[in-house]
Amino acid sequence: MASPLLTDLYGLNMAASYLGRGMDQDATFSLFVRQLPTSRGFLVAAGLDDCLDHLEQFCFAGDDLDYLATIGFDAAALDAFARVRFTGEVRAVPEGRVVFANEPLLEVTAPIAEAQLVESFLLNQVTMQTTVATKAARCVMAAGHIDLVEFGFRRAQGIDAGLAVARLAVMVGFAGTSNVEAARRFGLTPVGTMAHSYVEAFPSELEAFRSFAQDLAGQSTFLVDTYDTVGGVGHAIEAIRSLGLDQRAAIRIDSGDLAAMSRRARNLLDGAGLPEVRIFVSGGLDEFALEALVASRAPIDAAGVGTRMATAADAPYVDSAYKLVAFDGRGVVKLSEDKETLPGPKQVYRRPGLVDTLCLRHEPPPTSDSEALLAVVMDHGERIGPRDPLAAARARFERDRDALAPELRNLARPAAVEPVLSARLRELEREARHQARARGGEHFGG
Repeated sequence: MASPLLTDLYGLNMAASYLGRGMDQDATFSLFVRQLPTSRGFLVAAGLDDCLDHLEQFCFAGDDLDYLATIGFDAAALDAFARVRFTGEVRAVPEGRVVFANEPLLEVTAPIAEAQLVESFLLNQVTMQTTVATKAARCVMAAGHIDLVEFGFRRAQGIDAGLAVARLAVMVGFAGTSNVEAARRFGLTPVGTMAHSYVEAFPSELEAFRSFAQDLAGQSTFLVDTYDTVGGVGHAIEAIRSLGLDQRAAIRIDSGDLAAMSRRARNLLDGAGLPEVRIFVSGGLDEFALEALVASRAPIDAAGVGTRMATAADAPYVDSAYKLVAFDGRGVVKLSEDKETLPGPKQVYRRPGLVDTLCLRHEPPPTSDSEALLAVVMDHGERIGPRDPLAAARARFERDRDALAPELRNLARPAAVEPVLSARLRELEREARHQARARGGEHFGG
């Protein structure tokens, strides 16, 4: 169970005040991304499962309360915290859906203290996982026919992130992961080869290849660039032939000019009568490198993608926010410059072609072919239905990916898209802004 102290102190401060004053009215908070990185034309929604797990289990244990007593919370606040459970509703975009700027990924409606206390955890999970899922999706889209394997665990930003990266990569189309615990936990396909250290530990490269194939049946992928890549391919050919591995072997190239060397290797393998032997590449790959390999028509069958994907290296975060949009039945807004918000609980309606309209929650769909993106996934603090299978999220992503316009797929300079606002939402925005200005100016003469 994740600790309720996985939050920022200001959340606890505000919750203590709300609870102490008996402010238990329902509040709706909307979690969205204000603006996409300039290299992103879309995002892939992710992180919902971990958010729902946290909300279902949310409570303060004795040692949590003991610690809070040491940092200034009084007995009344501690007693109030001890009774807190998450009892609210969550509406969310299912994992795997493509989303755009200023569209809610999820909305929480609960007594205001409860909704406030979970802010930081929800932002942490949705922000990181959506960022990584989007990066992984771009890699898959750039790779075309090349099968991808997730190699990111050793460079991911922590153990939990490393596990999430493996799941997210497979969710958007990777074939498997090198992370064995992630494979076990999420039902993924574990994939592995060998390291250069294995080759270096044997008297010769050829002996290393033969030993590996003999000792690990079914795992005959030979890392050929430890000393000399062309010579390594030759030794791999010799090992494959001598052990009869024609139909179940591969070579891996981890350095140098991958396009040029894969062509050289393919020629050597085909010349030796081994057209079924696959070529696997790795080493600093991301969507841009994959796009270049595909454009060069390099004869590559599969690739390992690690560091740059697991850390979303070119755009390692998104400008996410978790903002109050309704309290005690009224829409509220923030007027801060460049950080304005839209009032009211919302729904996103999508027409074919990923054309979105942002509406108030209870508005009817704008057209007969509109699809509602946000669904109720938690009610009265309990998850609705079984855990969503990863295959369902993958199918959702593939459907939305296929509908993406070419200008949104561009890796370096995609178009910027935001939803159209409904007339009712614009009207509520005008009213809420007027009320907010009156509230803000009531002590300053207007």
